[in-house]
Amino acid sequence: MTAEEYVPVEALHNFMKDVFVGLGYPNEEAQVSADILIESDLRGIRSHGVQRLRYYYVRVKGGQHKISKFEIVKDQDAAVVIDGNHGNGHFISYNAMKLAIEKAKKYGLGMAVVRNSTHYGIAGYYPLMAIKEGCIGITGTNARPAVAPTFGVEPMLGTNPLTFGFPTNEEFPFVLDCATSIIQRGKVELSARTGEALADGLVIGKDGKSKTDAEQLLKDFVSQEAALLPLGGVGESLSGHKGYGYSTVVEILSAALQDGKFLKELSGLDNEGNNTHFHVGHFFIAIDPEHFLGLDVFKAVAGAICRKLRKSEIAPGEERIYTAGEKEFEAEKLVREKGVPINKSIQEDLIYMRDDLKLENYIFPFEK
Repeated sequence: MTAEEYVPVEALHNFMKDVFVGLGYPNEEAQVSADILIESDLRGIRSHGVQRLRYYYVRVKGGQHKISKFEIVKDQDAAVVIDGNHGNGHFISYNAMKLAIEKAKKYGLGMAVVRNSTHYGIAGYYPLMAIKEGCIGITGTNARPAVAPTFGVEPMLGTNPLTFGFPTNEEFPFVLDCATSIIQRGKVELSARTGEALADGLVIGKDGKSKTDAEQLLKDFVSQEAALLPLGGVGESLSGHKGYGYSTVVEILSAALQDGKFLKELSGLDNEGNNTHFHVGHFFIAIDPEHFLGLDVFKAVAGAICRKLRKSEIAPGEERIYTAGEKEFEAEKLVREKGVPINKSIQEDLIYMRDDLKLENYIFPFEK
């Protein structure tokens, strides 16, 4: 196996779908999960694409992720409350955003909240769903505790992304998809796979000092000997309290409207330290500009703002200014042409899952 090999997008997408089918997912549910994972790789967000496939594989096999049972707890006007019953976070979230969009078309704004779900993949997928329907999309999710509050060292909050998507009159929409921590756990996992050390100032140990050994950190996260830092970093001098505050906003919206679990209750461990369900919560908001001054007006103004930002004066030594979603748009063109880069560790995962599920039709480029 080579250190890194490119696998065609369609072949990888089909393989991931077949893996989910092999795990017992119905065809539509498997399709949605594969769509969300490949979308991450297409957009150049390698931490949440195929590299996460074995993560789901292990959790489905271990019973922490179930086949979806989508239950509407309350449905009233522009709002809906959903219980995911520990099912597939991708499929639960896909259907929740669909409901939010339907409500936005009727009322101008729709919001769906979810409890008892699991990891929902790349957050940006769901605002993109809204954008395709001519709406604004917003989402957030809590997650297992990994981030320390400002002036603390104990992992309490999840990486808690707060994600926005706006349609524009450009080739690509504005999509801001990022965690409220400096980095997310997936980046640490990816660094551990490639053997790269992390930069200083991203993770803090119980002694208050920075930690950089990615492989060791994955163990330290489990033992709670290390925590990710909120956006801004340590303390208040670089505004770490702002990242901490926004992360708490996501935690509240992911739990309080749906009477869901929060903070340490999302660890995936029971009182005896055994694996159990994650109880993750999400929220999805769709806004239909047609209920205001119209989609064309919104897209024109949003596009103008982005263009003016990119045309503003560039700092010495820099080549260009970007707006959110632009790099991902460019990455997708390259990935569709070259394929998805697969490092040696992920290559081993793909072979293991293929052989375990007896998906004998797949021969990967790195095996030739």
